[in-house]
This record gives sequence, C-alpha cells and structure tokens, in this order.
Amino acid sequence: KGLGCVLMQHGKVIAYASRQLKPYEVNYPIHDLELAAVVFTLKIWRHYLYGESRDIFTDHKSLKYIFMQRELNMRQRRWLELLKDYDTNIQYHPGKANVVADALSRKSGMIAGVKVAAEIIRDLERLDIEIFVRGQHGYWASLRIKPDLISQIKEAQKEDSEIWTIVENLDKQVEFHLDNDNVLWQDTRLV
Repeated sequence: KGLGCVLMQHGKVIAYASRQLKPYEVNYPIHDLELAAVVFTLKIWRHYLYGESRDIFTDHKSLKYIFMQRELNMRQRRWLELLKDYDTNIQYHPGKANVVADALSRKSGMIAGVKVAAEIIRDLERLDIEIFVRGQHGYWASLRIKPDLISQIKEAQKEDSEIWTIVENLDKQVEFHLDNDNVLWQDTRLV
C-alpha cells in the first residue's frame, strides 16, 4: 500500500511520485489517506505549485467539502493549514465520471478490465487526466497547473517597444530567439 500522484501541465506528465505508507499511516481511515496523497503532492512539488492555480481531482466527495467541516482532528487541521497556502480547487468526480481513479484507489489490478463508456473517456481526456499505476495499491491525486507567469510575460512582451526592436532585428542578434509560442528568449533566459 502506498501514496501516488501525477503532476501534469498542458495535458503532459511532468513528474510522478509515490511512496509506501509509513507503519502508522496503515491505520488511517481512507478519508485521511486521500488527503495524505494531496498533502504529499503539495509538499514534494511545492516549488512547481506556489503562485499557480491548480485543480485536484478525487473520487472522495468528503474531500471537496474539507474546508467546511466543523470538527477535524489535529492531523487534518495541520494538513488544512498547508492546503490554504496554495490556490487549490478540489473537484469531486463520482463513480462513472472517475472510473479510472476509482479503480486505482480500490483495486489497481482491475484497471485493465474496466470498460468505460465513450462519453466518460471523452470527459477524462477533456480534463487532461492521466494515470500512473505502481504496485497493487495506490491513492491517486492529479494536478493541473496553469502557467500564469509565462502567459503574463508573453502578454507583456507584446506591448514592450524595446522587445519589438529586438524582434525586428533578430537576424542580426545571435543570442536572441523566438520559441514556438512567439516568446522572446536570450540564450536560455526568458526576456
């Protein structure tokens, strides 16, 4: 048994992470293990996630309402303090809409035998959900990151007259180049 998560951006997997449950975590209720997977994800990838908006998909409805619960144990309170540091949106995808994650958290060996209707597959593709399975058991967390900083730089570059001067003279300046999204770079640095 363990915790596992996938970090994605623009529908592409950036990183995978997993770990075994610690001996004391084996006794945690499922609700806490689902929350532990989210906290594990936020802790190890905090350098990617600060300042970015992200969606967390879960098949546990109670996690969607975690911020509104009146009574929490100390562990849950500590974890909620960590969650409040991030711009997160916890989304619940029940049964049919989240068949793959549901299968992953219940019995990963059955994933190959799951038959999913075409509309569910389209929904999963639209949400850019991909799965990483390791071992026989796991808990799943999926994050989608919106690159606000690069978008803001790209918009600012469009309005900067100095940058337009550089772009107009790109053939004379070897150290500058435009990428596929028309963002100006100086060697390996974003301008």
